[in-house]
Amino acid sequence: MKVLIIEDESAAARRLAKLIQEIDPGIEILGQLDSIEAALLWFEQHPMPDLIFMDIHLADGSSFEIFNHQKIEKPVIFTTAYDQYALQAFKVNAIDYLLKPMKKAELEHALEKYRKLQKPIGLDYQALAVAMQHDEYNRRFLIRFGQSIKVVEFREAAYFYTEDKITFIITKEGKRYPLEPSLEKLEEMADPRTFFRINRQFIVNIECIREMYAYSKSRVKLLLDPSTDKETVVSTERSPFFKKWLVGEEE
Repeated sequence: MKVLIIEDESAAARRLAKLIQEIDPGIEILGQLDSIEAALLWFEQHPMPDLIFMDIHLADGSSFEIFNHQKIEKPVIFTTAYDQYALQAFKVNAIDYLLKPMKKAELEHALEKYRKLQKPIGLDYQALAVAMQHDEYNRRFLIRFGQSIKVVEFREAAYFYTEDKITFIITKEGKRYPLEPSLEKLEEMADPRTFFRINRQFIVNIECIREMYAYSKSRVKLLLDPSTDKETVVSTERSPFFKKWLVGEEE
């Protein structure tokens, strides 16, 4: 069996390759690619592998973009760290999906599932790509500053805030960019399991809350990472909902 790995996290790619070899030393790993661009170039220059492992989010965008430019008739096993809301689509359209961090037993099960099929399966990845592009939480921002243009994905946000009637995004890397959408619009766009509007000025990502402290009037004060010199206190009216959100309860 010849396998191709498309994964932008080098540590994850190495771990996947190591687990594959442990499960079946006879499997040949043809390559480890980290971007849409690299994958498309590889497919132009090589015959199709027997099986493809593909991370959903690559350094230069969603891996489903590959299917818009290249006909893939071989089975794919998708890997993902957080797209639980899309898993039903994968169950219909793919051999399997694996959540990170990957477990050896689950990988072994996925490979066994592939072996049982061992014949052309006619998966409609084009339709899946279209479905994913309509995922309501799969958003990107096109940001212009000076003569430069940058694409930032919603998932890269540590928090959003407003200042002097301008909306800003602070990325997990600590970069700040101005945005056109208002905080109200961003609140509508955000995955409610990951982002929460704590007051009139801030929407925060749960992954970027470093510490929390009890504050006056039953409020909660947050320390964020990246840090900010602005006051990040959950408003009195939002505090009860915030505490439910922290433990996964719906408002």
